[in-house]
Amino acid sequence: MTAMTYPVRDSATMLRRNLLHVRRYPAMTFYLAGMPVIFLLLFVYVFGGTLGAGLGDGGRAGYLTYVLPGILLMTVGGAATGAAVSVATDMTEGIVARFRTMAIARASVLTGHVLGSMIQTFVALLIVLGVAVAIGFRSDASPLAWLGVAGVLAMVTFALVWLATALGMVAKTVEEASNSPMPLTLLPFLGSGFVPTDSMPTGLRQFAEYQPFTPIMESVRALLSGTPVGSNVLVAAAWCAGIALVGYLWAKKTYNAQ
Repeated sequence: MTAMTYPVRDSATMLRRNLLHVRRYPAMTFYLAGMPVIFLLLFVYVFGGTLGAGLGDGGRAGYLTYVLPGILLMTVGGAATGAAVSVATDMTEGIVARFRTMAIARASVLTGHVLGSMIQTFVALLIVLGVAVAIGFRSDASPLAWLGVAGVLAMVTFALVWLATALGMVAKTVEEASNSPMPLTLLPFLGSGFVPTDSMPTGLRQFAEYQPFTPIMESVRALLSGTPVGSNVLVAAAWCAGIALVGYLWAKKTYNAQ
């Protein structure tokens, strides 16, 4: 085997380990999708008539199209919490210390967690999207635009999972790990996820326009509606690259220092 074959093989082994955990505890995946589904139904059926009319998009059906990108980002943020809990569980139960005594690539432990969490996140995203379609969501997006949506969601998932991995590693307890990524699920509320930013007070509007989730949600919204994404996708890519780099370096440094 070449020098690159061993890390790839070990990462695949760790990925299988994490996927086995996902299969044995499917309730976690449904839990990650459950809260976004509740918010989707709440905002569409309770607030959708009024908010949709305010947007000028034709009531609940129009508001469903508007709010779905924010709900999808909430799903990704919630899945990051699951990643942090998974990493913290391994760290606190001593399994990582056992892995250190084995002849495996050190990076494979983190890589397995990240890839496993990304797959679990996409399963949760498909559940949320399926519910949205069931209650009336329809898109004018082309197949290429749908690939773009998948690419943007993969990009932000990769970034947030690496950040959550780092947060899980520095957490002293599993409970702390479950709370530290919590703000990630709230950022869509403080962006363009549920209402346009120009309807917000000045200070909040400025924060909403420049925080990382807003260009990501606007990119997904434009792709789903078949309209030009403009510069939002470039800003979104820059934010995701920065977050992923910080999360990776932080997680790597913490792991090597253990």
